[in-house]
Amino acid sequence: MMGAIVLVHRWLGIAFCLLFAMWFATGIVMHFVPFPSLTEAERVAGLAPLDRTPGVIAVADAVAASGIADARRVRLIQRNDGPVYIVSGSSRLRAVRASDGTDAAVASPDVALAIAQDHARRRGLDAAHATILARADYDQWSVPNGFDRHRPLFRVALGDAAGSEVYVSAGTGEVVLDTTRNERGWNLAGSVLHWIYPTVLRSNWRLWDRVVWTLSLLALIAAALGAVLGIARIRVPYRGWHALHHVIGLVATVFVLTWIFSGWLSMDHGRLFSRGQLTPAEADAAGAAPDWTAAVAFDHAPLSPSAREVEWLAFNGHVYRRDRPALDKQVLFGAGEGGRARQTGLLSAGEVQRFVVRFATGCDVPSVLADNDDYPARSIVPGTLVYRVRCAGVWFDIDGADGSVLQKLDASRRAYRWFYSALHTLDFPILLAHPLLRDGLIVGLCALGLAFSVTGIVIGWRRLRLSFAA
Repeated sequence: MMGAIVLVHRWLGIAFCLLFAMWFATGIVMHFVPFPSLTEAERVAGLAPLDRTPGVIAVADAVAASGIADARRVRLIQRNDGPVYIVSGSSRLRAVRASDGTDAAVASPDVALAIAQDHARRRGLDAAHATILARADYDQWSVPNGFDRHRPLFRVALGDAAGSEVYVSAGTGEVVLDTTRNERGWNLAGSVLHWIYPTVLRSNWRLWDRVVWTLSLLALIAAALGAVLGIARIRVPYRGWHALHHVIGLVATVFVLTWIFSGWLSMDHGRLFSRGQLTPAEADAAGAAPDWTAAVAFDHAPLSPSAREVEWLAFNGHVYRRDRPALDKQVLFGAGEGGRARQTGLLSAGEVQRFVVRFATGCDVPSVLADNDDYPARSIVPGTLVYRVRCAGVWFDIDGADGSVLQKLDASRRAYRWFYSALHTLDFPILLAHPLLRDGLIVGLCALGLAFSVTGIVIGWRRLRLSFAA
């Protein structure tokens, strides 16, 4: 048995030693430079104040014009070519012109360029030399599935000192992603390598998922067998690189095993643990399409000063309207309130509870989630309350700003939070309270794992040379 373990560990180690080294090195980079995205603060800052002149069609007419039968949300934004309604359903979205309901998808590069320039200038970015680089479904930075409903995307280089590029959705005309030269460079040395994220592979999600899950599992087996050997042969007098590999391995065993294991779990996607999402039946019960003609009740309520976005949303079978003048501010109009704005700007605990009981049973009164909760969830509007409703062992976290279900935490998902997130990113509450200590631990432990991997590379290279020489 021990001979078989030695043989399997040796050749798996040779096959995966470079991958181990890459994961530890790129993990350090990823901790400090995340994958490029358009933050909510950047998105809101790039929106133009809405034109307060009349002449837009009714929300119900915009929904009808979109052809989306299960519309759940409608947003009104001001593009540089006029106001546009963006209608969202469960699986697709569509933009229609607020003036007449005609299609507002962007086909012209010139229009996309103008949208990108307007967005950039509102964020204080230099867009004087902006140019269209491409119109494509995928590139290295737009591979995540969240962009699927926006494809194809126009990629626009702003021509500024930071090398900024923004991506405009052909479907809605919104800016949905931005990157800088610094982000792209560090991510080529970080996330792209760490996640095995080349465009040709990641653009096929199912293939990428299977490939990375399998590689991670084989790497975990190699590490586990190495731990068995290291402990079983703790008194063996190794020399040279073998001794160094053995000693560092013994010191780093717990970290290497938990980090590789939790990294493998990052690719779980429902295989062993639940996904933290509503089931189809729960989603159907929660997401019943409202009577959009009821939105007319809000028409006499004037737009909030400097509103950058107006959204009509379906919640608990009713239509609500919220105006967003800024990232951290919103004005909410509730159903049946005569068009009067709520002083709190939020959904109430009672409304949240009535919503959750549509798809869950045995529910307690909602509680407000603390900032330092062990299972954190954040509203899209900074500082806004998040409600937690406990229902027969399952927790639902609801955004008080718009009623979105932020996460569903059953026993399996709560365990996943510790087995994956805590072990892989060290986001234990005590370490989150001391960020410099957490940074130091992550860098130090990954550096230790990298040193351990380098010893494996040297040993593996020598073994290959001997094998081929023979």
